[in-house]
Amino acid sequence: MEVDTARRHYKKKWSNYQEWEQKSHAEAYLLFPENMSRAIAIDEVSLTRGELYTIVSSRNRSGRKGKLIAVVAGTKAEDLITVLSTLPKAHRDAVEEVTLDMSPSMRKACDSLFVYAKLVTDRFHVVRLSGEAMQKARIDQRWKEIDKENKSILRARKAGKGYRVKTFSNGDTPKQLLARSRYILYKLPHQWTQNQMVRAATLFQAYPEIEKAYKLHLEFRTIYEGTDRTGAGKELMKWIHKVQESSNEYFQTVADSLINHWDNILNFFNNRSTNAHAESLNAQIKLFRANLRGVTDTKYFLFRLQKIFA
Repeated sequence: MEVDTARRHYKKKWSNYQEWEQKSHAEAYLLFPENMSRAIAIDEVSLTRGELYTIVSSRNRSGRKGKLIAVVAGTKAEDLITVLSTLPKAHRDAVEEVTLDMSPSMRKACDSLFVYAKLVTDRFHVVRLSGEAMQKARIDQRWKEIDKENKSILRARKAGKGYRVKTFSNGDTPKQLLARSRYILYKLPHQWTQNQMVRAATLFQAYPEIEKAYKLHLEFRTIYEGTDRTGAGKELMKWIHKVQESSNEYFQTVADSLINHWDNILNFFNNRSTNAHAESLNAQIKLFRANLRGVTDTKYFLFRLQKIFA
C-alpha cells in the first residue's frame, strides 16, 4: 500500500507531470530540438498494445540523456513530415547523415526534411532480407516434404500397409533435417560444430537448391565486409547479375530491393554507419516498459521515457 501511495504522489505531485509542457500532445508527438545533432537515426518501436511510434534519436550522444529528438505516433510519412518540419530548419539542414531501415515512408520523410543529409540504409536490414530469402528456400522445401509424407501415409493406409518414414544417415527424417537446419544456415561454415557439419552436408546433398541459396547469402554478407564504396558497388552488381541468372525468385526480390535503395545502401560504405544506435535505444525502451510490467497510461509512460532519454 505504501508503494502504491508513493507512486500516486510521484505522478500527481513530485514529478511535475501535471505541469509538463508537452502533456497536451504527448500521445501524438514529442519534440526535443535541443538534442539535434549532425548524425541521427530513425526507427520504429511498439510502445504499447502493438501501437507503433517512430523514434528519431541522436547518434552523437552517449549514455541515456539527450538521445531523443522526437517521438511520433505512427509511421506515416505525412505525419512524420508534419511533426518534424516544426524542428528549426537550421538544425535540420545541419544534419549530415541519417541511418534508417528500408521503409519507404521513412525515406520519403527524410528526403523532405533533411535535404543535405546522406541517407544510409542499415546493413542489418539488408543482410536480413538476404537471409530471409535463403530461409524461404528451406521453408518451402520443408512444406513440400510434409505434404509428400502426408500423401505417402494416406496411400499406405488405403493399401492396408504400414508406412516407413525415410531417414538420412544422420538419423533425421527429411522434415526434421529441414527444420533442424534453420540455425546452421545463419552461421558461417567455420562456426559449425561437428554434428552441424554432418547435417549441413546431408542437407546440401539432398537439396542442392538450398546450398545455392546459402552460397548466395554468404557472398552477399562478404560484400558488406568491404570499406570501398566503388568496389562494393561493383561487387553488388556482380551479385545481382548472378541472382538474375539463377531461378530463385526470393533472391530476385532482394536484388530488386537493392536496385530500389541503391544509393542509400552504398552510403553505408562511406563511414560504415549502422542503425545499431537506434536498435539499442529501442531495446532500452522495451526493457523500461518490461520493468514497469507494461503500459497502462501511455501519456505518463512517455513522460517518464523522456525524463530518462531526452
